[in-house]
Amino acid sequence: MTMRRQGGTRGWTAARKGVWSRLRFTSLRLRLVVVFGLVALTAAVSASGIAYWLNREAVLTRAQDAVLRDFEQEMQNRAGALPGHPTQDELQHTAGQMAGSDQRFSVLLVATDAGGRTVYGGSGGLNGFSLGDVPASLRTAVNKKQKADGANEHPYHLYWQRVVDHDTPYLVAGTRVIGGGPTGYMLKSLEPEAKDLNSLAWSLGIATGLALIGSALLAQAAATTVLKPVQRLGTAARRLGEGRLDTRLRVSGTDELADLSRTFNNAAEALEKRVAEMAARDEASRRFVADMSHELRTPLTAITAVTEVLEEELEAETGSMDPMIEPAVRLVVSETRRLNDLVENLMEVTRFDAGTARLVLDDVDIADQITACIDARAWLDAVELDAERGIHARLDPRRLDVILANLIGNALKHGGSPVRVSVRETDDSLVIEVQDHGPGIPEDVLPHVFDRFYKASASRPRSEGSGLGLSIALENAHIHGGEITAANSPDSGAVFTLRLPRDTVASAERPAEGERQPGDDAGPTGGEDAKGDA
Repeated sequence: MTMRRQGGTRGWTAARKGVWSRLRFTSLRLRLVVVFGLVALTAAVSASGIAYWLNREAVLTRAQDAVLRDFEQEMQNRAGALPGHPTQDELQHTAGQMAGSDQRFSVLLVATDAGGRTVYGGSGGLNGFSLGDVPASLRTAVNKKQKADGANEHPYHLYWQRVVDHDTPYLVAGTRVIGGGPTGYMLKSLEPEAKDLNSLAWSLGIATGLALIGSALLAQAAATTVLKPVQRLGTAARRLGEGRLDTRLRVSGTDELADLSRTFNNAAEALEKRVAEMAARDEASRRFVADMSHELRTPLTAITAVTEVLEEELEAETGSMDPMIEPAVRLVVSETRRLNDLVENLMEVTRFDAGTARLVLDDVDIADQITACIDARAWLDAVELDAERGIHARLDPRRLDVILANLIGNALKHGGSPVRVSVRETDDSLVIEVQDHGPGIPEDVLPHVFDRFYKASASRPRSEGSGLGLSIALENAHIHGGEITAANSPDSGAVFTLRLPRDTVASAERPAEGERQPGDDAGPTGGEDAKGDA
């Protein structure tokens, strides 16, 4: 059950990462859809607004002109037939006749009777259309007498105005009978036209929504068409970054994306060729160093045997060695040892470069391991050990001995005695510090102390060490999953800090019985690198 729950959690996590990845990829898609939508919305709203405004004006103008023509005609035919001073009944009767026209509007007639009183006559429609329903500005304009001239034949004109009462639009108009007579006002509801315009507005709104949906679908299709090659290009670039140099894109078309795909294929092909050439040269270089090192071991074995005999003669008290050749013999013995160590170091470096170095793990008491390393090289008097017994770690003892020998030997050669080796442990790692009391490492040399064959000074091209010791120590730390750093102590001297995991689980393989592990050749036993000659 636990395993199923863990699998479900991993599946959910992977699915969530996949969703976020798609969201990140579709951000450009979303922007394209949004841009298309905004453009379509702007165009549709603009077109709908213009169409609505034009249709509104056309509908209202057509209805208004028809009503005004009818009202003006009724005023001339019926109101114009009234006597100069009509009675209220006459006005009422005439207003009713006028309201019965085809346009069905309400009429209010205003005149002066024979006694000089103002009398009113209304059609009685629309809740009793009265003079209070007529805007004051319109009444003023209707009753204002204009100057008659060549351009203006009549002193009074027809005036109209649109008003809204309780959300219902109305057309109000007024005029006086030409040649003298009553003043007439008309009220016409524009509600049917308003309903028609509302229906038009809804239709345009629906059309705008459909246009927006269509633009979104079009943008989605366009984005898919445009972004799919980009997605394929991104996938191919990731595969190329993962080392799959044979990745190629299928090229179709002659557009810019096709040119980009062809450029990618050309770059990938050139990169594959370049990497193959570099790998071939690197393999040839490693093979050359390995073959050279193996070939040198055979004559070196014989030379080493001879130098051991010569060294025994030097140490003998018989005095059989000629004093004239004694310095030369000592030089030969020293240089033979140095050459032998160099060959062993080159073989070890070749194993690391070829990836054939393996760990042979064992449970190690760190204090005992450091003590054995120091004792084997007769450094007990020059090294102070600060390590509690009982600190264990699962490591490769031989490779740990190589690391310690190089770090301590380097401190003894180029630092100041005594050299202090301290051990401490954290929750998941082991820390070993090697500190000397010398002048320290120059700041410009610090970044290069682990470089192969690095020389801090061109005036000292030759040093006692091979220039590979610290580099080999660092590679041995890396194969454990650890690290080595170099720094200067605030007090004095240099400090090399080795950090190793308590339980190494890297590519560790214990060789079968009788099988020779590639890393089991006699490796460098250390202390050969000089500070600045790493």
